[in-house]
Amino acid sequence: METNNTISKPRLWTGRIMSAIVILFMLMDGVMKFVKPEPVITTTVKLGYQDHHIVWMGLLALIPTILYAIPQTAILGIVLLTGFWGGAMNANFRIDEPLFSHILFPVYLAILGWGGLWLRDARLRAIFPVRS
Repeated sequence: METNNTISKPRLWTGRIMSAIVILFMLMDGVMKFVKPEPVITTTVKLGYQDHHIVWMGLLALIPTILYAIPQTAILGIVLLTGFWGGAMNANFRIDEPLFSHILFPVYLAILGWGGLWLRDARLRAIFPVRS
């Protein structure tokens, strides 16, 4: 079984950068749900949620993000984030938001998240091998 020591440096750093983009975005998203600036409140209400749900949404974004950032729990974190993003897609789809900018944005994050983890984690590559 390969380890992080046998992963090429470009592959490892590409995976880390992809994962960092996801982590930073989700940390910002989660923290903004606690700060509650006007655009967050407006968007949450537009999506059909009440403003008292915002903090809970922030927690549901931050907990899996933290798990994803810890190498030992990263697979659990990305699975939970994928569920979170599925809910975000559904909320945007339900109110007929634009497809490529709003509805599919969580898919873009999922591709970055799963791809970054796949590049840097031999355990995930063992589960989902790419055959040539």
